[in-house]
Amino acid sequence: MHWLSLFWIFVKINLLTTSGPASVGLLYKEAVGIFMSESEFVEAVGFSSVLPGSDALQLAMFVGYAAGGLPGALAALLGSILPPTLLMLLIVVTLQRLRGEAWVGGFVRGLTPAVAVLMTLVAWQVFRGDGGTAGFGVISIAVISLVALLLKAPAPLVLLGAGLLGVIIFR
Repeated sequence: MHWLSLFWIFVKINLLTTSGPASVGLLYKEAVGIFMSESEFVEAVGFSSVLPGSDALQLAMFVGYAAGGLPGALAALLGSILPPTLLMLLIVVTLQRLRGEAWVGGFVRGLTPAVAVLMTLVAWQVFRGDGGTAGFGVISIAVISLVALLLKAPAPLVLLGAGLLGVIIFR
């Protein structure tokens, strides 16, 4: 029953929040005093923030493990991934059934320029935010990355190279 309550807590949290700071607040209300102390919870939040990957999933496993060992961690993890997974499957099934509809193609074609504009605005904010020599470094990395992509370099290698250039230029 202990594992079942862990599972339901994380299902509820993932249905009611978007796994951001709101989920931490809700998890605090659900876990502190029941499964762990406040100091343990603060430690769990800090620890999950340091590790690479999803903070929400790491926090779920940390709380689940503290509350019920390995089975508790698995119950919390399952409760965390089940709602978004089922939602994605529902969306995919719906889109598969609607893919032949003419309005779906129009919808996607309408989204394309909006996504392009959003990406352009984000890039503009990044370029505008630096200025001075940092702006030159950002533009240099962008141009080198664009040339590499046009020459058909693999995207992961371009990203790795851009990151390494950032370490060199912005140290």
